[in-house]
Amino acid sequence: MTLRRRVLPGTPALAGVLALGMAALTAAACAAQAPAVVQTPADYAGAPPGCAASAADRRVSAAAALASALALARPGETIVLAAGIYRGDFTVIASGRPAAPITLCGPRNAVLEGPSVQRGYVLHLDGASWWRVLGFTVDGGQKGIVTDRASHDLLSGLYVHSTGDEAIHLRSFSSDDTITHTVIRDTGLLDQFYGEGIYVGSAYQDWCAYTGCGPDASDDDQIIGNDISGTTAENIDVKEGTTGGLIAGNDFAGAGMVVSAATAWVNVKGNDWTIEDNTGTGSIGDGFRDVQVYPGWGIGNVFTGNDARVDGPGYGFYVQSSHLGVSVACDNLVSGAARGLSDIPCSSS
Repeated sequence: MTLRRRVLPGTPALAGVLALGMAALTAAACAAQAPAVVQTPADYAGAPPGCAASAADRRVSAAAALASALALARPGETIVLAAGIYRGDFTVIASGRPAAPITLCGPRNAVLEGPSVQRGYVLHLDGASWWRVLGFTVDGGQKGIVTDRASHDLLSGLYVHSTGDEAIHLRSFSSDDTITHTVIRDTGLLDQFYGEGIYVGSAYQDWCAYTGCGPDASDDDQIIGNDISGTTAENIDVKEGTTGGLIAGNDFAGAGMVVSAATAWVNVKGNDWTIEDNTGTGSIGDGFRDVQVYPGWGIGNVFTGNDARVDGPGYGFYVQSSHLGVSVACDNLVSGAARGLSDIPCSSS
């Protein structure tokens, strides 16, 4: 996969991504390579790259020790999870620094397990910026991972599954965050309508709850090289109020989606997002959608180089209005879409 437009500005953790691939992370940000694209939940049984052993690491093997380590975390520290079950909802409030991020990492068989799909966030980065969260599993909870007012965080090589609502939510001005090489499965076990794989921002009806009644400017977030399937709602839902993000090189699938909750793999309602080089298979509606649900949003988004194997009743790319200034490039591939490539003419430039 070759990115056509840009090399991930605004996210130091991924500033060194090369145009011919996205596996290499800069040594300054991550001190290692990111995991290769995860194909099965069994990958990375050992410690993931970026989680190298050091005498200075804080090692934990029980839920109480993990909660304590998160509470005491300081810039530059690494918290290493041993294999095992860590039952509970864990909250992080400390922040790292650009040159000294805080790392939480562990093997795939280190499992943060939420007590219930009816309530709780299994891992909540609450105002916690400059974190690297690498390699382990998040199982259950009403939501798997939530960021609030947390920026420059890297979520990489994780397996997030079996959540009551969405798997991962970037919310409340969480900007310049990156979700990469992560597997997401089996969302919406409590409420199918809220069973997105990745949810960025907040719906305008919730702005007063989270962002002082103004737009949730969770901007410049990047969703790269993930494997998302088994979601009852969209694989990715980008809300009005967000700007300038990137969705690239992901594998999407419509398996598990329900008609009351999902219309496409990806639903974009923000502005100036780039959606490129993704592959989707099997949709109950369209492949990708761009809609305006609030005035001034859903504008200027670009869809290019995607492979939409829809095998469903809709378009490869549905755009609510030609007046939104959305570009659907002619280099997008579409197959099995009953209504064709798009409802707007494709662009060759």
